Amino acid sequence: MHTKTFSAAKSSKPLSRTTAVHCVIVNQAATPGLGSLLARHWFAGSGQLALALAGFGLIMAWFFFKLRDLYRLAEDLPVDPNAGNSLGKVGLVVFVLAWLWSWVTSASILKEARKNAGVSAN
Repeated sequence: MHTKTFSAAKSSKPLSRTTAVHCVIVNQAATPGLGSLLARHWFAGSGQLALALAGFGLIMAWFFFKLRDLYRLAEDLPVDPNAGNSLGKVGLVVFVLAWLWSWVTSASILKEARKNAGVSAN
């Protein structure tokens, strides 16, 4: 049996208040951009997710520099205390930008759900 993974009817369904709140929670508490994608804000969600992943990758690179330095200290080898610090700072800034952008989109998602609730009430 073949299962559809995409339904055109589902994508045209207006965003409900409950779905919007869930999307906002995912956007803010889990992964910036993922909630936007769930709310069908494709451009914003893709950009936010790309920025969040890039920021996370840079922070992980910084972490691995620090981990390498820890191992070098254990073996009495010289370390550079500033190695990777710029990667960590840039990564943090990029991730925070993605998160702030997702705040703006989250407000838009809630506004859209409020508008849809007003239309369906009439």
